[in-house]
Amino acid sequence: MKKLLCIIKPFKLQDVLKALTGVGIKDVAITEVKGYGRQKGHLELYQGSEYVISFLPKIKLEMTVSDSDVEKVIDTVRNAAFTGRIGDGKIFVFGIEGVTHGV
Repeated sequence: MKKLLCIIKPFKLQDVLKALTGVGIKDVAITEVKGYGRQKGHLELYQGSEYVISFLPKIKLEMTVSDSDVEKVIDTVRNAAFTGRIGDGKIFVFGIEGVTHGV
């Protein structure tokens, strides 16, 4: 069993969730996060002054999948989240030894 941690752009969330549902993934933990990387932020204007926004809003998705489904789920997230621009996100894969329900 593996844990997938996916960082995506917020506006791609519904596309990714729909695609995951299409491949049988229904249990996903979703967290709003901020990220900093190659995208380098952007300038914003507030009350006549420019501010550098270094940390950009992202969405973190966490899910557990069977070893046999890992590549399929990775491909699903990658295809649904893809925009072709810097900052599309990352997918991390972790090994899971077990799961306890009802805690």
